[in-house]
Amino acid sequence: MKPARHPTALRTAQLLHEAGIDAQVVEFEQPTRTSAEAAAAIGCSVAEIAKSIVFRGRQSGQAVVVVASGDNRVSEAKVAALVGEPLGRADADFVREATGYVIGGVAPIGHAQPVKLLLDEDLQRFETVWAAGGTPFSVFPLTPGQLRGLTGAGWADIRQ
Repeated sequence: MKPARHPTALRTAQLLHEAGIDAQVVEFEQPTRTSAEAAAAIGCSVAEIAKSIVFRGRQSGQAVVVVASGDNRVSEAKVAALVGEPLGRADADFVREATGYVIGGVAPIGHAQPVKLLLDEDLQRFETVWAAGGTPFSVFPLTPGQLRGLTGAGWADIRQ
């Protein structure tokens, strides 16, 4: 684990700093693309990973980002009901265009376009959670309260 050097991870670190959150974005030699990879690299449980799952709103065309506990499967039906439209799959090009990040590195902040964002209420179980720092090799720690304040999103039941 070392301090972030990748330009996208540095941008995420700057956004955190500007928001008044004293969290360091760190990079790993091995990928942290999946919840299991991230948990192994950090040394925490899979559940403490705040993974970002991206859907495409079928009517609006807008990205819907769900920040979920790493051990939860996201219920597409629950998310669709919460955002008020059916959801479609978001391919790699759509994810990059809408969020500005590649799959496996989607941070909960700093998206390229406006997104609908939901937070998994199960993340509140932990003192600290780890979110993607903008690349498949970077993460940062924060409290669930900081995550909510940073994103402005509400807690929701999204678990399958």
